[in-house]
Amino acid sequence: MSGQRDQATEEGQRGHTGHPAPETRPRPDVFTFGETMVALQGSGPLKLGGTMNVSIAGAESNVAIGLARLGHLVHWSGTVGEDEAGELVLRTLRAEGVEISGAATDPDAPTGLILFEPRLPEVTRAHYYRAGSAGSRIEPHAIERVFAAAPPRVLHLTGITPALSPTARSAARLALRLACQNGSLICLDVNFRARLWTAQEAAAVLREWIPYVDTLIASDDELPLCLPTSGDGIPRTATNTEATSDKATNEDEIPGRATGGDDIRDRATGGHEAADEGAPSLARDPAATTADQARLLRQLGVGEVIVTLGADGATAFTHDGSLHRPAEPVRAVDPVGAGDAFVAGYLSALLDGEDLAGRLERAVTTGAFAVASPGDWEGAPTRAELGMLSAPPGTVVR
Repeated sequence: MSGQRDQATEEGQRGHTGHPAPETRPRPDVFTFGETMVALQGSGPLKLGGTMNVSIAGAESNVAIGLARLGHLVHWSGTVGEDEAGELVLRTLRAEGVEISGAATDPDAPTGLILFEPRLPEVTRAHYYRAGSAGSRIEPHAIERVFAAAPPRVLHLTGITPALSPTARSAARLALRLACQNGSLICLDVNFRARLWTAQEAAAVLREWIPYVDTLIASDDELPLCLPTSGDGIPRTATNTEATSDKATNEDEIPGRATGGDDIRDRATGGHEAADEGAPSLARDPAATTADQARLLRQLGVGEVIVTLGADGATAFTHDGSLHRPAEPVRAVDPVGAGDAFVAGYLSALLDGEDLAGRLERAVTTGAFAVASPGDWEGAPTRAELGMLSAPPGTVVR
């Protein structure tokens, strides 16, 4: 789309020099991209009217804000409409300390919209108005510019962006390729959205990506989307997956990883599982099934599998085994955005060199802040606030 305008160029024309030139920009801790929409939050059923709070929302930008509040250098890229809603998105991200020089505006498409409709204390309905939005028209060259300027230590992808459009899918695939070439750690949050694509469409994309993912974050019901299947649609056993785990070699495929560089990948991966001869079929017990699926994913090349369990916390599966961390008990106010906050906390601790227990602890802590606060990202804690959950009820911090 030749009509899109690069945010860095726009800011240069306006005389804003808040960020250094691309060739001198420091390497970001995390790069992520996707659609960020204007969000309207009601207080009850939409059909009854009333007032609405105006904010922004997007899985990738939620993670970016969460990481920035924890003191990390984060780069977000995406396309917004050349409209007031788009200005709100960019202004908010800039104010939160997120680098947005890779963002673009599109004069031919509007910024997307999401309406949140609280129906029960812990049940919220989301209504999307994003078909044909600017965010769905992100182009691959925006990703190329970011990696050319400074390859990130971590690339964070979600399963939302490739579902938006063919061009968004191409941009995500290019990011995956460039991350492999530059030795960036690759984090994938499955984030399946049934309103955007079918499970079959999602699985076709995610299963291609899996061998290149270092950190996979998914709910237990999303894991099957990442696993190859036999003819009857059942995720394969370890012995059956062995033949599917080889990376294709034609020129259109994602290349092998660059070696050396940042040791963050070593902390997250630590080697892969060997396929067991005669491995048993997936167990019927849900917990055992999840463990089997995580083991199969590690045999396919995933470094660590983090399974989120909502109010039950999360379980991580690595080369050292598994580790469960219960959720932090808080009074639930708004569950929207808790998964993104969890991801931000996990990646923050990973960047800080924390061990697996430390990564899970920070992840459930940041997730709890999100659950206890209204909005997608507004309750994300700063680093100094991480210890506040341990304060007794009624505490006044002076």
